[in-house]
Amino acid sequence: MELWFSENHTEDVKLSLRVNRQLYSKQSDYQRIDVFDTPEFGRVLALDGNIMLTERDEFIYDEMIVHVPMAVHPDITKVLVIGAGDGGVVRELTRYEQIRRIDLVEMDELVVEACRQYLTDNACRLDDERVHIYFENGLKFIRRCEEEYDLIIVDSNDPFGPSEGLFTREFYGNCYKALKKDGIMVNQQGSPFYAEDAHAMQRSHKRIASTFPISRVYQAHIPTYAAGYWLFGFASKKFHPIDDLDSAAWNAHHLRTRYYTTRLHIGAFYLPAFLERMLEEVE
Repeated sequence: MELWFSENHTEDVKLSLRVNRQLYSKQSDYQRIDVFDTPEFGRVLALDGNIMLTERDEFIYDEMIVHVPMAVHPDITKVLVIGAGDGGVVRELTRYEQIRRIDLVEMDELVVEACRQYLTDNACRLDDERVHIYFENGLKFIRRCEEEYDLIIVDSNDPFGPSEGLFTREFYGNCYKALKKDGIMVNQQGSPFYAEDAHAMQRSHKRIASTFPISRVYQAHIPTYAAGYWLFGFASKKFHPIDDLDSAAWNAHHLRTRYYTTRLHIGAFYLPAFLERMLEEVE
């Protein structure tokens, strides 16, 4: 008998992956957590039936949400990561010796438990001495912070259910307050392709653009995410994502990446016409 996992992207579209076996399944206080082993994408983490990452393509997401701001800001030493309990974002951040502290705020302790056990390539640096993990609500955590971080990475689920509070005007205002005077916030902005996703993306971008003086959207192609087309938001108090990119300084780190390059960095901010119009409508 064949076993398949399917994620609905709309009422009329779904992505299906053949499954070898289910490795983990628990219902936490917040969501259902599943880990599957698949022949094409390796191990897959799903929350409430939605794919969060696969071993095959997670590097695209984690590299683009981390290395873009790291190549722009010249002196990032303290970072706040909200969500990202799988550890992939933390893994990329710990590659930078200049970073002295990484605060990871993950609401669901069972996500970290599952990834430590079954997605070890992602969770491999969660025990780095610079990493401090807080199991609490990110919205409540950031209310206590003021001019504390050089970089905030919001690696949340989609803006529905437990993560809805991480897409509000209040949350983005608190992120602004928690950043130092030249700080950067990067967040996942979802897909602009299907109508419901596009509307959520526009709403989020409007709130960010009204909070930060510099707000840009950039893109990446991730096969297992909706339409294979994903967006990130770059919001900053001072630095422009292209004008202030220091390619020479970033390349001097000699980091071996699989997706990100400083050439790709520039191109990722040049968006297709339909997306430019969608963003202009709400800016």
